[in-house]
Amino acid sequence: MSLPAAIVSLLFSSAPAHADLKLCNRMSYVIEAAIGIDDKAATATRGWFRIDPATCRVVMQGALTADRMLLNARALGVYGASPIPQSGTDTLCVAQDNFVIAAARQCRSGQTPAQFTQIKPTQTDDGNLVAYLAEDSEYDDEQARLAGIQRLLVIAGYDAAPIDGVDGPKTQAALSAFLKSRGLASDVVQSPTFFATMIDAVQKPSPTGLTWCNDTPHRVMAAVATEDGKVVTSRGWYRIDPGKCLHPDVSGTPKQIYSFAEAVDGDNRTIRIKGKPLSWGGTQELCTRDSKFEVNDQGDCANRGLTAIGFAPVDMTSGGKTLRFAIP
Repeated sequence: MSLPAAIVSLLFSSAPAHADLKLCNRMSYVIEAAIGIDDKAATATRGWFRIDPATCRVVMQGALTADRMLLNARALGVYGASPIPQSGTDTLCVAQDNFVIAAARQCRSGQTPAQFTQIKPTQTDDGNLVAYLAEDSEYDDEQARLAGIQRLLVIAGYDAAPIDGVDGPKTQAALSAFLKSRGLASDVVQSPTFFATMIDAVQKPSPTGLTWCNDTPHRVMAAVATEDGKVVTSRGWYRIDPGKCLHPDVSGTPKQIYSFAEAVDGDNRTIRIKGKPLSWGGTQELCTRDSKFEVNDQGDCANRGLTAIGFAPVDMTSGGKTLRFAIP
């Protein structure tokens, strides 16, 4: 699955802040948002606020007196290697799970720096303030919801491409097949918890394609590589939370698939057991980097500022393979 670049698009206004602040998601991803509150000498952050496509969520209540409001948004780990780029100019601290950080410009243990974008929300007729998160596709609410369903269907292994927010026989056939396979009635699609239902299904082992499952109490970061007979492309990182599974986006019919994964702590440092890193790989050295990457040239990794890591080949002859990461 190819992930299009997604950007945070915000409606601006100089309207005074008098009421609740809402974030509205017009993206095809379920996102988690964090806000920054810059008030004179102090800057605080809080998150994560989960927001489904085509829905809004109040993230602050009451009069807003802050000098500046800032925003960071991330897609759930189920979508793969960080499909939402951040281009903000403020670097503030966040944590992996729900958090409130009072002094957010100096990160402590368990906190990591993240890019935040300043926002100036629009005041609506009801007196509230609203900011919209959007993609290049500029979906309206109905299109965003359908595109979000299409995206999760594709990840779950159903052919609902292209992800365009446009309904049609192909999308309906994929959705019907998904509902039937899970024993769900058709009216569940209109349920406010339908995205949670789909994500739960995606995070379980699949009989087709490659599935990673994290059986450790730690967060696992994984990378995948594919060989088409000419080029080996390595791609990462994919976040797999404890007790969850994930299907990396492997398109086409590659001749060989490779996998590498490692367990990390809250500061993204590799977990070590008896002095050895808790990782799952092999002897096929391929290029990676610390942040999101996609590398097509596997030669001379070090001189290009990349890190060579040993990947393991994955036997896909049965049509599906589940790799389970566990503590030895």
